[in-house]
Amino acid sequence: MTNDTFAKDVDQGLRAPLKHISSKYFYDDIGSVIFQDIMKMPEYYPTPCEFEILSIHREEIISRLDFHEPFNIIEFGAGDGIKTRQLLKKLIENRVDFTYVPIDISQKAIDALEANMISHLPGLKIKSLVGNYFSMVEELAVFKRPGLFLFLGSNIGNYTDPEAHELLGQFNSHMRKGDKLLIGFDLQKNPATIRNAYDDSQGITKAFNMNLLQRINRELGGNFKKEFFDFYAHYNPVNGEVRSYLVSLKQQDVHLNATNQCYSFRQNELIWTELSKKYTFAEIEMLAKMSGFKLIEHFMDCKHYFTDSLWTKP
Repeated sequence: MTNDTFAKDVDQGLRAPLKHISSKYFYDDIGSVIFQDIMKMPEYYPTPCEFEILSIHREEIISRLDFHEPFNIIEFGAGDGIKTRQLLKKLIENRVDFTYVPIDISQKAIDALEANMISHLPGLKIKSLVGNYFSMVEELAVFKRPGLFLFLGSNIGNYTDPEAHELLGQFNSHMRKGDKLLIGFDLQKNPATIRNAYDDSQGITKAFNMNLLQRINRELGGNFKKEFFDFYAHYNPVNGEVRSYLVSLKQQDVHLNATNQCYSFRQNELIWTELSKKYTFAEIEMLAKMSGFKLIEHFMDCKHYFTDSLWTKP
């Protein structure tokens, strides 16, 4: 992703009546490291829940793939791959012929992932890709083998409903008949549990958001002063949406060299930085249907906080 695209998106977002910056820009090398810290927080349940699913249900997941020839496992937004490793390990133990294709926007994250995977799974065949999966999905269309696509970690919750339909429609259009999609969904639950996961007492989530401003300073020549901004997260249990914001603590102007523009902020004005939707089963099943998939099975953790849902392209 070029700085020109980054600058254009930031410019459009900061000019909007309701200011916003896409959460995809969280994940530079520094942001990816901070997110690893978030996943280790005791309040942040999605990671251990999904780790449990992929550890306990991996045999069942493998049995439902129904592939009878070598295939690719393509993971969008692979991160550190520790959860996925549970599934890959079992496949290797079962002498299944597959190639792992992790995709991440951060080269540093991919380098760490490859080292981690090869260290723990020396027999793994791996072909990594660096970039945004909106563009990478087109490159994957040239693969002639069957594919299991992984979109884990509740990443789908970062998209509005129209965006989620568009993304899953893109996945579907580049998949072959019989290909599978294993997709993670954070389920609606006690609102207090969700609130604590997205506004932790240690301030790690705040640092994750503040790094967005520091990234703009580093890459786009901005002069954001993080001491003039605060972080706020809100969960709406009616529609299942967590929304995160940066809050301007004073009336101020910020200049970006990359756009040669100044952006004015009112005191208490918000910059919307992230959506993280929590789903009901009815919403998941409707999303699968509207995106052209057929649901095979939901695989859940013991608390039923999270599901990895296996879909197929009919």
